[in-house]
Amino acid sequence: MGPELILNRVFILRSACIFLYMTMRYASLSLLFLSCLLLAPAAMPVAADDGDLADHDRARAALRRGEVMPLRDIIAKAEEAFPGRLLEVELDEEDGRIVYEMEMLSPDGRLIKLVYDARTGTLLSAKGAGLEKSR
Repeated sequence: MGPELILNRVFILRSACIFLYMTMRYASLSLLFLSCLLLAPAAMPVAADDGDLADHDRARAALRRGEVMPLRDIIAKAEEAFPGRLLEVELDEEDGRIVYEMEMLSPDGRLIKLVYDARTGTLLSAKGAGLEKSR
């Protein structure tokens, strides 16, 4: 085997390594860029969406106009009638009436769903397993 053949094989091997290195480098850069692009929204601070802000503003305006009772009064009624921990409250409209939809966790761990008329504070519905024990 002559020196030219050895140098030719070294040159081919070196070229192949450089080609693989460059391919991997650009492929990994492309992958890194794509990952950053896809993950960027997850790294941004979480803020309330426009729907949440609109709901909050709508509830506040309805309270000012006297269309709904204060939420703290409704929560007090619910906690008195259904002992447990309040999980979630939403102001919603059902059949032309504004209602507070509530979810509570009873002391024995059962989920209770309550619907109160937001204007009068009247309990419209109560659903949940073992509800008779909670009342």
